[in-house]
Amino acid sequence: MTTTPPTEPDTTPAVEPDTTSTVEPDTTPTVESAAPTGPDTTFALGDDEVLAAAIGTHGHPHAVLGAHRRGGRTAVRVVRPLADTVTVTGASGASFALEHVAHGLWQGVTSEPLDAYTVEATYQGGAAWVSDDPYRFAPTVTEFDLYLFGEGRHEQLWKMLGSHVREHEGVTGTSFAVWAPHARAVRVKGDLNGWNGERHALRRLDGNGVWEIFVPGVTDGIYKYEILTSDDVWVERADPMARTSEVPPLTGSVVTKAAHAWSDEAWMTSRAENDVHAGPMSVYELHVGSWRPGLGYRELADQLIEYVGELGFTHVEFMPLAEHPFGGSWGYQVTGYYAVTSRFGSPDDLRYLIDRLHQAGIGVIMDWVPGHFPKDEWALAKFDGHAVYEHSDPRRGEQPDWGTLVFNFGDSQVRNFLVANALYWLEEFHIDGLRVDAVASMLYLDYSRNEGEWLPNEHGGRENLEAISFLQEANATAYKRHPGIVMIAEESTSWPGVTRPTSEGGLGFGLKWNMGWMHDTLDYVEKDPLYRAYHHGEITFSFVYAFSENFMLPISHDEVVHGKGSLLNKMPGDQWQKLANLRAYLAYMWGHPGKQLLFMGSEFGQPGEWSEERGLDWWILDQPVHQGLHGLVARLNEVYRDEPALWAHDFDTEGFEWIEGGAAEHSVVAFLRKSGSGDSVAVLANFSGQPVRMRFGLPEAGRWDEILNTDAEVYGGSGVGNFGSVTATDEPWAGRPAAADVQLPPLGVVWLKLSR
Repeated sequence: MTTTPPTEPDTTPAVEPDTTSTVEPDTTPTVESAAPTGPDTTFALGDDEVLAAAIGTHGHPHAVLGAHRRGGRTAVRVVRPLADTVTVTGASGASFALEHVAHGLWQGVTSEPLDAYTVEATYQGGAAWVSDDPYRFAPTVTEFDLYLFGEGRHEQLWKMLGSHVREHEGVTGTSFAVWAPHARAVRVKGDLNGWNGERHALRRLDGNGVWEIFVPGVTDGIYKYEILTSDDVWVERADPMARTSEVPPLTGSVVTKAAHAWSDEAWMTSRAENDVHAGPMSVYELHVGSWRPGLGYRELADQLIEYVGELGFTHVEFMPLAEHPFGGSWGYQVTGYYAVTSRFGSPDDLRYLIDRLHQAGIGVIMDWVPGHFPKDEWALAKFDGHAVYEHSDPRRGEQPDWGTLVFNFGDSQVRNFLVANALYWLEEFHIDGLRVDAVASMLYLDYSRNEGEWLPNEHGGRENLEAISFLQEANATAYKRHPGIVMIAEESTSWPGVTRPTSEGGLGFGLKWNMGWMHDTLDYVEKDPLYRAYHHGEITFSFVYAFSENFMLPISHDEVVHGKGSLLNKMPGDQWQKLANLRAYLAYMWGHPGKQLLFMGSEFGQPGEWSEERGLDWWILDQPVHQGLHGLVARLNEVYRDEPALWAHDFDTEGFEWIEGGAAEHSVVAFLRKSGSGDSVAVLANFSGQPVRMRFGLPEAGRWDEILNTDAEVYGGSGVGNFGSVTATDEPWAGRPAAADVQLPPLGVVWLKLSR
């Protein structure tokens, strides 16, 4: 059901019935050279209306200013404060003078129609100033645009709202359009008018509160909106649909125009033809500002492509790149949902980076934060003096955990703003997937709230029905419009059906972060190997629910900040044991059903806890053991991509069988990954501090090659292994037709594959 935001009563002075400055078509090439003389009340205005138009407080300024045809005559009105003379020149070159009415508003009347014209004003002691008139242009927002937005279904909303350099009615300039449903008047101020918005008031186009103006001659510059609230207070706001902004802490919006020519056609075609969910996916998560500090988007391209290519990750995931005022939020407190953060360059610079990554065969995922937004008064909060983007009731509209505001997911236009924002990144930047932050905070009305601090839904429950509907719409629309992308949920509860299709009542995500796996396995590996036998269930429990959702296994930035220490320093023991533990843990992770995500620095054993204020400890790669860990991650990705058994059936039981799940006394876990076409990889993990020789049942007799051993000396290990292979004989064992004795290194993982 479509809902329309309430609007305040229009208290602006009555205006003539004209709603645009357009006039009837004119085929006559000449106009009068002077305004008619004598009294004329046809186009008379009241003083209040003149003043409102002159100072930009009029809600419908185009109904007063510009050219207006009535009774066979045309009146032209412009605002030129302090001018000595004002003259209008038509397209034919004929001119006529305007007379000052009051408050800097000038008017002239001619018997001829006017279409295109320019305005010349002279000032005492100065040269003539010739300009086009912004109030002579028809709206750049179409009726169909307004209809779609009114229905909450404008899937390319960024093309309707915001600032756009364009040619309109044969003139180059910039259109400005903004949604401010409770505003009495809206002005744009900035470089285009010396930061005085009085001469550039926008017109209100519809009952939903869309305001618009086209300003000829403007092709760049910084701007903001001035909004007159229902309380007669002017507030200044950045453009919610700006596509770039000033570098924080400055907050102005910037007029920009995309010029990047894409060269990733092969990637985009292949993406649309293949199901990313059914293929290999190992993701390298990074924070642009601290990966290698000082690099912009363009400079990042060469270094990141070389590094990620060397490691073999299929995708990179950028922490949020939408504009945010506070760097310490890592991008998770967004003020400009459509604006690429200008800290590292322009929108085209980011397009260049993504284009280059695609040409190198690397996919791009970006964090997206529709769950909450900060209270900065210059941004979205109380945008037009009232709650617009946020829910007006703090029991629904505030997020106590983060001191932020929550979107009003039940409002059609707010939901449209967010759904279109997801599509914007996928379409305009060729992003291959969005990881949706803090989904749990959206799903539950009582999330982080005490009794009495939340409002139940219409059925008396705790589920946020509006947010559920929004997530379903965002996912379904993204997959419909952009085949081959992936939508990923960071959802930390047992909410059912996160990755079930919306047609079956699910949320419609493609993947869900497996937070349970992450917590359980980290709790396990942080324990001294001496005690792991008593906690065996923590390393095996994830297999109980491994196929209940389409899971991604995340070791993300959240696990290496705020006193949690680096991934390496979570591991017990001395330096050798820490590195051995980490190698084993990563090999177990890559073998486990599900896609993988690893945060930057963990691939080489970053010693220090991550901080956005400094770069990674790259110097540690000078040490051979850390270089060994780095090499292991590259080998994991290489084998992983080459072996369909490790990814072809990530989400169903056909791709998994237990070999040994109950060897708690040895801290051994062993299982098979299967491709469905006969190939298998045996993943054998020893989390004890001692080498273990065990007999394992296998599906076939023959030579099983050791395709990975985390204890190999080349990775910094002790070299305990099986001399490259083991032989399985036709001797049934543990319900399987063949068996082999395998030497498992201490704190080590071995992968075996039948040689064919």
